[in-house]
Amino acid sequence: MDKRKILIIDDEVVFITILKMCLKRTGNYEVRIENQSINAVATMRDFKPDLILLDIMMPEKNGNEIAAYVQNDKGLKHIKIVFLTAVLNAEEIGIKADIAARGVVISKPVKFDRLIECIEEQLN
Repeated sequence: MDKRKILIIDDEVVFITILKMCLKRTGNYEVRIENQSINAVATMRDFKPDLILLDIMMPEKNGNEIAAYVQNDKGLKHIKIVFLTAVLNAEEIGIKADIAARGVVISKPVKFDRLIECIEEQLN
């Protein structure tokens, strides 16, 4: 069985490195990380992930902008998106209501069991 590909896009290097290790330990996923939001699209095209774990608040491009690009690109729109955010409500960060239509939102700190459950729901 082929492993499902997960791309983690977040500017917190320590967080994504630990998350990558945890996901790889399950033996179910091939994982790549990208901590520069401006490189996100190029990394997606190269890696061809099944799912993206995407931070909302990042320098250069925010997660909402990246998700909008993914959904409007014929070659990428099949990719599932799970947003990860330390901000708990949309009013605090000015996120438009359409972010919920672009993917599932999980709050940081991430509970690993909940994250795995969410990943599996999105991939099945």
